[in-house]
Amino acid sequence: MKSIRQLVKHYPVQLLCSVFELPRSCYYAHLARRRHIDVRRVNLRSRVNELFNQSRGSAGSRSLVTMLRDEGVNVGRFRVRRLMKEQGLISKQPGSHAYKKATVERPDIPNVLDRKFTVAAPNKVWCGDITYIWAEGRWSYLAVVLDLYSRRVVGWAMSAKPDAELVVKALDRAYEMRGRPQGVLFHSDQGSQYGSRGFRQRLWRYRMIQSMSRRGNCYDNSPMERLSRSLKTEWVPTVGYMTTALAEQDIGRYLMQRYNWIRPHQHNGFVPPAVAEEKLNSVSGNC
Repeated sequence: MKSIRQLVKHYPVQLLCSVFELPRSCYYAHLARRRHIDVRRVNLRSRVNELFNQSRGSAGSRSLVTMLRDEGVNVGRFRVRRLMKEQGLISKQPGSHAYKKATVERPDIPNVLDRKFTVAAPNKVWCGDITYIWAEGRWSYLAVVLDLYSRRVVGWAMSAKPDAELVVKALDRAYEMRGRPQGVLFHSDQGSQYGSRGFRQRLWRYRMIQSMSRRGNCYDNSPMERLSRSLKTEWVPTVGYMTTALAEQDIGRYLMQRYNWIRPHQHNGFVPPAVAEEKLNSVSGNC
């Protein structure tokens, strides 16, 4: 067919079809099919590409289907997967981690949470952790506070030093942002920042109960480990950031906008954390 289309400018269609032993009806049917373009499929393919790029290559077919359905597009996972394959879109997802087992426990701050990661309501259990980000040719440190109910980020802070002031700042932001809740259980690993006098005094002022993982056991704080992995594998550039200001702006956008409001979360049945909370508030308000 391609050869006939190229030669038809110089020779009659009847002659070319006879040479290639092809009925003219087949040739004209082929032209009709080429003229017919599936506009919906073209638009869907384009939107899949846009959403994939917005996720910086982290969204897989399941996440893309969820985001498309949130936009009112009824599409199946198989079709999205096929459109991704056509465009060479391959999701970058982290592999498994080998965590160290616990060896020594800290008796003065027990593991009150004890991996009970399913929480009945917001502002009951918060988790905290520190991770590191390469920016401006050196390490910067990020402290994040997560509400375990929907895995929503409720506070964060960045600093050039991984000290107690960093985790206190993240806690202060969370406390104010969430309306100064009382009786929250705050869980973290056994980092020195979370065991410092300044941080423990802040917890006491806010009437919060402290819980700590067993030493060397990241499974005891796995929701925070998963968040840090998602941030680094899905969002942070592999070469880091040119400036710390750019790092703060970009990471803040990921945590408070994309992670909270856009990115589907498996814990919530592939509903973003902030949306899951809004649904809870809506149901509670109607009762």
